[in-house]
Amino acid sequence: MKWLVSLLGAGLVMLTLRDLFHTLWHPTRHGGLSRLVMTALWRLARRFRARRRVVGLVGPLAMVTVVGMWAFTVVLGWAIVYWPHMPGAFAFSPGSKAAQEPALLDSVYLSLVTVATLGLGDIAPGEGWLRLVSPLEALVGFALLTATVSWVLEIYPALTRRRVLAIRLALLRDADPTPRQIDCTAGALLLDSLATEVARVRIDFTQYAEAYYFHDGEDHASLAAMVGHAVTLAQRGRAAQRPEVRLAGDLLAGALQDLAAILDQRFLHTGGTAKEVFAAYAADHGRSLAPQP
Repeated sequence: MKWLVSLLGAGLVMLTLRDLFHTLWHPTRHGGLSRLVMTALWRLARRFRARRRVVGLVGPLAMVTVVGMWAFTVVLGWAIVYWPHMPGAFAFSPGSKAAQEPALLDSVYLSLVTVATLGLGDIAPGEGWLRLVSPLEALVGFALLTATVSWVLEIYPALTRRRVLAIRLALLRDADPTPRQIDCTAGALLLDSLATEVARVRIDFTQYAEAYYFHDGEDHASLAAMVGHAVTLAQRGRAAQRPEVRLAGDLLAGALQDLAAILDQRFLHTGGTAKEVFAAYAADHGRSLAPQP
């Protein structure tokens, strides 16, 4: 029975590590529990029509919640591993009153100080297999801390790329280039560079799906509000006379179609056209999509 309880704790730890791996390092970034937490917080904020300032906190708060969930389940899982063998399989420092505490409390305490790599030493494993398992928890704690820092350092560059694209589209909307201005070599280069940026954002939504749950602030920095103008530019490029401009317009239109497919597959699930997906994307972020010709 003791070993069954310990195996249950080990299974909980493995489940957490699997979720961490799929959230941060798997190529498709399909985190299970973490995605559920983020989606639930996002929908809760949208359902209660929270103010924009509050919605803007959903992304950071969701990341903090997910990291806290990982830490809690790792600590709890290892505590369950220790619990059936406490106190007989552990050595207590002289004068320590830890052995007088409930076994579960001692197990949680030992798990906390081990995962935090404090190593206070007042409770030490005595049996051989526990002496091997306990340092593994410290390694997992260190990996969890490293993964959290890496996650933060990865997500904010992805947000920057998305907002830069949105601001560039806002500037182009304000400049409102005519079809004649688009129908030149400079126009082809412009459309080609936009297609490249859209493709980067599409990859970001694939590899950093949690970036979707970050609010972009004002409309001119929100891709949800500005993506409609990219569709307009692609249409103007495809209607141009020069073949290089038409090619660049086709590339931009293809990149936008691919972006719409990822948004619909991962987040929106409308099953509609690219125009309908972008409209749903804008509505989900509290925006209105700019009208398209």
